[in-house]
Amino acid sequence: MVPGASAVNPDAALRLARRHDLLGLPVEVAPRLLGGVLETLVEGERVAVRLTEVEAYHGRGTGDVADPGSHARSGPTARNATMWGEPGRLYVYLSHGIHSCVNVVCGPDGVAGGILLRAGEVIEGADAAFRRRPAARSARDLARGPGRLGDAVGLRHPVHDGIDAVAGEPQAGAVARLWLRETPLDGIVAGPRVGVAGIAGTAAFPWRFSIPGDPTVSPFRWGRGAQAAASPVLD
Repeated sequence: MVPGASAVNPDAALRLARRHDLLGLPVEVAPRLLGGVLETLVEGERVAVRLTEVEAYHGRGTGDVADPGSHARSGPTARNATMWGEPGRLYVYLSHGIHSCVNVVCGPDGVAGGILLRAGEVIEGADAAFRRRPAARSARDLARGPGRLGDAVGLRHPVHDGIDAVAGEPQAGAVARLWLRETPLDGIVAGPRVGVAGIAGTAAFPWRFSIPGDPTVSPFRWGRGAQAAASPVLD
């Protein structure tokens, strides 16, 4: 557990994640994260986010279908090195040069895989999250989208890339822990990933998973060329 008192699990519906929980392919593990919680303690401020929307990304050689939308599609690089590491670490990357986005690494050590935490509900530490997200108009918007979620929990690229959310070891003034539901949620929704370019952002990759009807789930938008890739070619 992240050091100090926490209200993350008052009814014992959750448990701390273990490495073996995350050994499967990202597309298999991702639905298990829904309803779970990412809890962080950054510079003394605790924030916990109940996960409502996630996306799976495979690396080169992972699974039966190549994933052209993955940062690890071409193999290991300095940027994606964490994706090839042990499950339970967090791959924190910079999006558009501004937003730090958080992924849970899964799959065996040496096999790339990540699950993007797209959205969630802040269930603890709303005051800290609002200070980090001053543009948020409501509690619903604090972690509605991957950049907002990264801001809300206080994890930043590059200093927190690779932080261990299973062992809970401190890194650059932060501690992170991942909680999973004892019983996976039923009735989740699967569909295309948001804003992913080309075929990788179409129904050919229904690797976005969310809790239906949850107000924190982000709206769908097409990535560059994805809508055209999804349309049938007419002779």
